[in-house]
Amino acid sequence: MNPANRQVFNTKTVIASGLAAIAFGALLATPAAGADKRVQRGEYLVHIMDCTGCHTPGALAGKPDASRFLAGSNIGFGIPDLGVFYPPNLTPDKETGIGGWSEADIVKAVRTGERPDGRMLVPVMPYHSYSKLTDQDAAALAAYLKSMKPVSNKAPAMVGASEKPVAPYLTVKMP
Repeated sequence: MNPANRQVFNTKTVIASGLAAIAFGALLATPAAGADKRVQRGEYLVHIMDCTGCHTPGALAGKPDASRFLAGSNIGFGIPDLGVFYPPNLTPDKETGIGGWSEADIVKAVRTGERPDGRMLVPVMPYHSYSKLTDQDAAALAAYLKSMKPVSNKAPAMVGASEKPVAPYLTVKMP
């Protein structure tokens, strides 16, 4: 092979290798063919509903920790005469998150404020607004939360009005 042909061969090889690498990168960056549209819609809803604003560690301090996305906050909300409540872990971790909840449990909590154990979520959680989600959107949100990678992160426990909080909190002024 003469040097001129070798140069063309090497250039073609480099171009072909580069295109293959770009195609492979694009394949990794895009959802798999036939990916669940509900999960994609749920991810979109998590962002526009700003679930991350309360449920991602550091978000309430302006420094969200992306490695613990939706894994519960270490900053709570103090509600007069009720106590301090810390946004819980929304990942499907069985020990510290909502891994034991079904999609129906998640939909019910988001729309009505009622947890699977019968306790009510605090009014800071805007379930009154989220009650207007369509059935499809509520199901998509639940499907996305169930599809996430579980993250082990225990948010501080809520404390009653007469107890001293163990972590920082924001005071909510009630009308």
